[in-house]
This record gives sequence, structure tokens and C-alpha cells, in this order.
Amino acid sequence: MFASKTDNPLRVPSVIVRAEQRTVHQADGPVRAGIPEHGRIPRYYAVKVRLLELIEELGQGAVLPTERELAERFDVSRVTLRQAVTELVLEGKLSRRQGSGTYVAGPKIVQRLSLVSYTERLRRKGIEPGRNLITLETLHAGEDLAGDLDIEPGADVIHIERVLLADGERVGLESTYLAAQRFPTLLEVFDPSSSLYACLSDKLGVVFAEANERIETVLATPREALLIGTNPALPMLLLHRVSTDAGGRPIERVRSLFRGDRFSFTTHMRADD
Repeated sequence: MFASKTDNPLRVPSVIVRAEQRTVHQADGPVRAGIPEHGRIPRYYAVKVRLLELIEELGQGAVLPTERELAERFDVSRVTLRQAVTELVLEGKLSRRQGSGTYVAGPKIVQRLSLVSYTERLRRKGIEPGRNLITLETLHAGEDLAGDLDIEPGADVIHIERVLLADGERVGLESTYLAAQRFPTLLEVFDPSSSLYACLSDKLGVVFAEANERIETVLATPREALLIGTNPALPMLLLHRVSTDAGGRPIERVRSLFRGDRFSFTTHMRADD
């Protein structure tokens, strides 16, 4: 039967199944994951659940009531409320704007992992891509980089570092390394504000065939956080990629750092993969 209702704003609804003496929670929400086995719900998490309900009611772009108003509504301290709000900011469900308030964030940009350029992936979703050049230089390859690009250690490599934009918003930071000997004219024909993939394909005749990619979660360094314009405590998605042509020859090594509150990635798998 249903648990009795209460005016306590921190109460999390549940259904009691007497036959098995266990609690069944909603299947599509965040409640079950936040409740420890002993059943005692952290106070901040109960507030977080209520905030998620409020976010759904308000809708994208709406401003959240003030911290004082929410603390009074949920009958909790501001410290407890702040912890719940901070988690929702880190998860990308809320966004803070200095001097303005806290807003309901829009949906994350969902990207499929594929051999398609950042430019093309965003345009397919109706989002305007952009880039701000940070670094364009020639360096000497260390052993690891040389191994990835199949060149001798100490050989020249072209390093291109750019802030990635989505509809004018800074969402990531990308560093690309290419063998200078293989692409001696790249710096003459490449426009840093445009797609590198398009330049390699259309102007230099490069055909991308395969790529090995690894994803992990990290925190941005102070420099990276400053360039992307985000809180250093915000989780980031870090992608490492080495792309090759049809002959298996490395084309590039890329390190892409994306805001975890704005991006998620999908892939398709088969049984024989």
C-alpha cells in the first residue's frame, strides 16, 4: 500500500510491498540511487530531489527562487540547500550567472562518437560551432607523441590549441598534434577558425579511415578552467584520439576537454565488437 502522506517537504515518496518487506522506488528517477541501504536519506539529497521537481516545473531558462526563499520553503539551512544546488550545477541541470542568479540549464549536447568533425557534429544538431585560437606552434615530439604519430622522437610537430564554442558558448578545449614533415604546407592553408578535418580533407587530400579513442573524467587545470571559463571543480570529459588513414598511418593525435555539464557522448555497439 502507499505510504502515508506528510507535510514534511523532505519526505521521499515510496511504495511498501509487505510480502517482501522491501521498498520499491520510482524506476526512472534519481531517488533509488541516492538512498543508502540503511534507508536514512541524507538531508541535502532530499532537498535535491525536491529541486529536481521544481526544475521540471519551471522549465529551461527560468530563474530559481533565491537561496533564502528555497531554504524557507524546504525548511533547511542554507548550507544544506547550497550543497544540493551545487550538485545540480555540477550535473548541468542548473547554471549560475554571477550577479544574476541561478537558472534552469538547457539540455546537454549529445554527441555520437564517430569519425566526423566537431563542426559537422554540431551543425547536424542545429548548433553553430566555433573556435578561438589559443596556440599555433611547432614543437619537438617527445617519445609518447612520436610513438602515436609514428615519427622519430624530437621530430617537429604542429600543435594547434583552440577553445571550442557552441552557439558562442565556451564548451571545451582541444589540442591537436600533427607531424610537420607529413603536412609541410598545413600552416599556409589552414584557417584556425574553421574545421581542421575539412582542411585536411579538402586541401591536403587526407582521408580519415579509423581512430582509437579513450574517454575519462578529469578536473580542469587552473589554466584550462580559465580558458574555458568554468569552475575548476566542474567535472570534465577528456577524450584522447589517434586517427589514421586507410593505410594505418597516423594523421593526428587529439586531446579534447569538454565541460561535463554541457556534453555527453553516445556510441553504438554490436555483439561482435
